[in-house]
Amino acid sequence: MTQTDDAVPHLAWQSGAAQHTLRWHSEAGNPPPKRVVEADDQMPADTAYRLACEGTGLLWRGDFQNARQLLLALGRRVDRARERAEAKKKGAPKTDAAQPAQAFHQHRQVQAQRARILGMLLIPFDAGFTIPLRRAPDVHAACDEAYGQALAKEAFSASLRELLGLIGAHEWRKKGVTVPALGGAIHPYYGVFSPVRGEYVDLVAQAPLPSTALAFDIGVGTGVLSAVLARRGVRKVVATDMDERALACARENLDGLGLGDRVELRKADLFPEGRAPLIVCNPPWLPARPGSAIEHAIYDPDSRMLLGFLNGLAEHLEPGGEGWLVMSDFAEHLGLRPAGMLAEAIAAAGLEVAARHDIKPRHGKATDRDDPLHAARSRETTTLWRLKVRA
Repeated sequence: MTQTDDAVPHLAWQSGAAQHTLRWHSEAGNPPPKRVVEADDQMPADTAYRLACEGTGLLWRGDFQNARQLLLALGRRVDRARERAEAKKKGAPKTDAAQPAQAFHQHRQVQAQRARILGMLLIPFDAGFTIPLRRAPDVHAACDEAYGQALAKEAFSASLRELLGLIGAHEWRKKGVTVPALGGAIHPYYGVFSPVRGEYVDLVAQAPLPSTALAFDIGVGTGVLSAVLARRGVRKVVATDMDERALACARENLDGLGLGDRVELRKADLFPEGRAPLIVCNPPWLPARPGSAIEHAIYDPDSRMLLGFLNGLAEHLEPGGEGWLVMSDFAEHLGLRPAGMLAEAIAAAGLEVAARHDIKPRHGKATDRDDPLHAARSRETTTLWRLKVRA
C-alpha cells in the first residue's frame, strides 16, 4: 500500500516481518503504485511483467544494469501484447471520417499504457542522489538538473524509466542540439521541449522582418526563437514563459550564444505589458490534454494558448506590426481541429493574413509507413502565418 505524509506521497511495503516506507517522486505527477514488492535479479521477466500489468510496483534491490535489462524485457512483452491485439483487429470493418482521430487517441492510449507498465520498475535513492545498488552509475548531475537540491536531502524512489529519461536529457544538455539558423547549439533542459524539428525555426529565420526595433517571443521554451530573432538583428526581444525551468533554460542558452543582453526574460502568461511591431508565438500544435510536463509543448487543451495569442494580439501590436503564428496543420489531418477553425479564429480576433510561409516536415516519422499516424503525418505542413490587425 502507499501512504501520504503532509501531502508528500510515499511507498509502503513489507519485507519479511518489517514494514518500510520511502518517499515517492514523479516528475510527471504520477501517483505511487498502490502495491509494492521488492524485486531483484532472481525475478523472472514474465513474473515482473505480470505484476507490472497488475499495477504492482517493483522496488529493485538487485544489480542496476540487470534492472535496465529487465526494463527492456518488459518493453518487448508490452510490444508483443500490442502486436497480438492489433492482429486480432485486422479484418474488422473500418470507420470513415472519425478514423484519423480514433487512430490518434488509440495511439496515445497505447503510449500511456506502455508508460504505466514500464513505470512500475522502481529504483531507490539514498540522500545525495546516490543509488544503493550494484553497478549503479553516478547520476548526481542528471538528478540535480532535473530534481533540484531540495529532493537530494532525503531518500526517495522513482521509476527507472524516468531516471533513464533524466540521464538522456543530461546528455542532450551537455551535447546540445545544433541549429543551423543560429550557427550554434541549443542546450535543452529536462522537461523543456527540444528544437529537434528545425523546420519551424527555419520559417522564423527566413520570413521578412517588419521591424528590427523590438519583438515579443510568447512561450520562450529553450530560447531558440528569441536567439534567431536577435541573430537577425532585432535589437531587443522580450520573451515570456510561465515555466521557471524554461526561463532558466532560455537564459543559459542566450547567454551561451552571447545574446543575453538582447533578450529580456519575463515570467508571464502569454503577453508582456506594452506593444511591439513583431510578436512571435509557436504554441503547442495539438488540442489535447498533456499527460506529462514535457507534453505541454505538444498539447494545448481546448486550444487555450492558440486562442489566447490570437485574441490578445491586436491590443499588443504596434500600428502596422505583425504577429507571427507558427502552426502545423497536423491537428486538422488528425480530425482534432476543424479545417476552418483557424481561419475563423483569426477573423474573430479582428486579424487578417498578410502572408503565409509553408514548409514540409523533415523528421523521420513523416516518411515512416509503419507509424500509426503516418497517413496524417505524410500530409502535414507547418506554416508561419503573418497576421495584421484588420483595418
